[in-house]
Amino acid sequence: MKRTDVLTWDEYFMGLAHLSAKRSKDPSTQVGACIVSKEHRVVGIGYNGFPNGCSDDEFPWEREGEFAKTKYPFVVHAELNAILNSTQNLSGCTIYVSLFPCNECAKAIIQSGIARIVYESDKYADTDGVKASKRMLMAANVELVQLPYAIDLKVARKETMGD
Repeated sequence: MKRTDVLTWDEYFMGLAHLSAKRSKDPSTQVGACIVSKEHRVVGIGYNGFPNGCSDDEFPWEREGEFAKTKYPFVVHAELNAILNSTQNLSGCTIYVSLFPCNECAKAIIQSGIARIVYESDKYADTDGVKASKRMLMAANVELVQLPYAIDLKVARKETMGD
């Protein structure tokens, strides 16, 4: 008999997003993203970090302080990196991301034609940026799917399915 305790496609691709996040050198937030075609083929992958040519030893990683001395004006988010690293037209694709996209990434997701976002954490749901993001994504009819947040997706799946 074949195995039945295999990962779902959503679990599998979220796992790739988690693996990508491990490339981030950000000391406080590691986010990964994986873009997948309708045929379940990876067409883009990314993580949060500085743009090519910008040394992570010369740019700041701080979260607080004067804006130009923090990471925020310099870091490229995982979603945008995945879009920029994509290998094909993204119309109709799904993006898997460990953290709900900000308003800036939402604009890029919508413009690229991505039709579905699968995410885990929504820890910034009460911020103005995420509220704006959700407003735009809903207006653009982008499907939003939240997976149970868990390090071990197989355990989360069993808990969700009641096994």
